[in-house]
Amino acid sequence: MSLPTRLRFSVSLSIPNFSSFLQNSSHSHFHSQPPSIQNVDDAVSQFNRMLCMRHTPPIIQFNKILDSFAKMKHYSTAVSLSHRLELKGIQPNLITLNILINCFCHMGQINFGFSLLTKILKRGYPPSTVTLNTLIKGLCLKGQVKKALHFHDKLLAQGFQLNQVGYGTLINGVCKIGDTRAAIKLLKKIDGRLTKPDVVMYSTIIDALCKYQLVSEAYGLFSEMTVKGISANVVTYTTLIYGSCIVGKLEEAIGLLNEMVLKTINPNVHTYTILVDALCKEGKVKEAKSVLAVMLKACVEPNVITYNTLMDGYVLLYEMRKAQHVFNAMSLVGVTPDVHTYTILINGFCKSKMVDEALNLFKEMHQKNMIPNIVTYGSLIDGLCKSGRIPYVWDLIDEMRDRGQPANVITYSSLIDGLCKNGHLDRAIALFNKMKDQGIRPNTFTFTILLDGLCKGGRLKDAQEVFQDLLTKGYHLNVYTYNVMINGHCKQGLLEEALTMLSKMEDNGCIPNAVTFDIIIIALFKKDENDKAEKLLRQMIARGLL
Repeated sequence: MSLPTRLRFSVSLSIPNFSSFLQNSSHSHFHSQPPSIQNVDDAVSQFNRMLCMRHTPPIIQFNKILDSFAKMKHYSTAVSLSHRLELKGIQPNLITLNILINCFCHMGQINFGFSLLTKILKRGYPPSTVTLNTLIKGLCLKGQVKKALHFHDKLLAQGFQLNQVGYGTLINGVCKIGDTRAAIKLLKKIDGRLTKPDVVMYSTIIDALCKYQLVSEAYGLFSEMTVKGISANVVTYTTLIYGSCIVGKLEEAIGLLNEMVLKTINPNVHTYTILVDALCKEGKVKEAKSVLAVMLKACVEPNVITYNTLMDGYVLLYEMRKAQHVFNAMSLVGVTPDVHTYTILINGFCKSKMVDEALNLFKEMHQKNMIPNIVTYGSLIDGLCKSGRIPYVWDLIDEMRDRGQPANVITYSSLIDGLCKNGHLDRAIALFNKMKDQGIRPNTFTFTILLDGLCKGGRLKDAQEVFQDLLTKGYHLNVYTYNVMINGHCKQGLLEEALTMLSKMEDNGCIPNAVTFDIIIIALFKKDENDKAEKLLRQMIARGLL
């Protein structure tokens, strides 16, 4: 049976790294390295010179240049130059077509990739595993993983096979769409029948399981690969360490690190940084520093992420001087702080009510031509609002707009909070309405801040209007929002209204908590309405809130 009739696919389907084919394929007619081309202009010039030669060089020489374009990720240029070859009457060979499939797939033009597969078959070339791997990867890159699986099934049905690279690519694609069960099923399907599973396939699935916090299943796969004699590598261990950390199993994570060292698998900067981050998040900065010391002793240089993580740990403990010491130390050892570094410190200073220090760092960012991100602005605006320095905030919001980073719901919420706490209630209401007019949907935090500000500012009527408007427009109000309003009514002596709201909140699907009952019970006792207070106390006991 001829190849074109054996292999027929619907042309609606895309790619891995093509360089391995160029170096290893049994169909390759050249094994020398591509010419040393430093940039695109050099490559184009060389291509044009070859094209204009009296005796045109063989196609393999042009392939070397086209492959150079692919390696430099100038896929469209490679495709454009290939058209010029055909106009000149120079026919592409299998390697040329494979390079072009690679280019089309990376460009997201999968149909063209499959059109070239048809061309390969019509010329009687057997498609290499690299051709098929490339098309599989292209489909996965495009997010068309189900089509990739369908293509794979057709290949098997018609007598073709993928190699470890192809299956590694397919498993990675399946994991990327979150279907870990399908990935495990595919792994078991190929095991011993289609190809031999390798550490890349196992590590890919273990990584996906860990990201979905299915760490027990990840350990199960880890044990399975060990039993099968497949040696785990630094990626496998790092992935498992990450999984252990995100489910709070720090001792197991440290145990894995020790196991790596015993097996002479060298942890990398990413491995150590994951551990430093997990320890810092638990407030164990001293232990995180110990990991950093081990890292340095192993001659693994911390990067900016490692230092940022340690700084963040100190910020969480409000130890700003130590955080600043880390900031100074990283510069001394040649690690350049990034926007995230500055944002961590600015956030920390603002939370520690050291707003002047935060402003100084913000100015330093400008001096270094660093562009603050939305989080940087948000942290500083929050700090300025909480310290009552509202005039500074308007300048920052203008600057954000000028930089194409318009204020988001978090920024507006911070500003509304600042305005309320500084007695500017009318401006807070105006800003709340403005953000809605601009299409920024307030969240629970935003309107709870505004309602709380209005209630505490003696503007209960305004708060009621806003509250009713939110209910009418279908906003989901949580227990904190209701507590603010119930407290506002109680402070004004409107206990019957507070009790009515307690009843209505349950009708609206919001369950009162202990704070809700405490607010009303205390107000009732103050008004000597003891029977009603005791009735609510019995309700609290019945609900298990006492």
